[in-house]
Amino acid sequence: MNKKFRRHPELKRLGNKWRKPKSRTNKVRKKLKGKKPMPFVGYGTHKMKRYKHPSGLSEIIVSKPQDLEMVDKKMQCARISKGVGNKKRVEIVKRAKEMGISILNPRVKVKKK
Repeated sequence: MNKKFRRHPELKRLGNKWRKPKSRTNKVRKKLKGKKPMPFVGYGTHKMKRYKHPSGLSEIIVSKPQDLEMVDKKMQCARISKGVGNKKRVEIVKRAKEMGISILNPRVKVKKK
């Protein structure tokens, strides 16, 4: 569940990130009815869905074409590492198409002549 928790409105000037209210009289800390919810363990995602891409596949980071051999195409998908240049990126995308592996970030810059 993607529930967004924000800081209690009284302390908005300090930013919008969640911080646990610590005041003795704070209504959110006391979990009173009609007040903002506080995060707790029950809001977590299922273990089977955790750390996975929305497609349901787990991600493997690939930095060279040989790394694609470790990817199981039924359970995993590939993400090209951010430090990979255009030349090697083209090779990885071409090899992945041959093997039938889905790539999450296949942006290839084509040089114009």
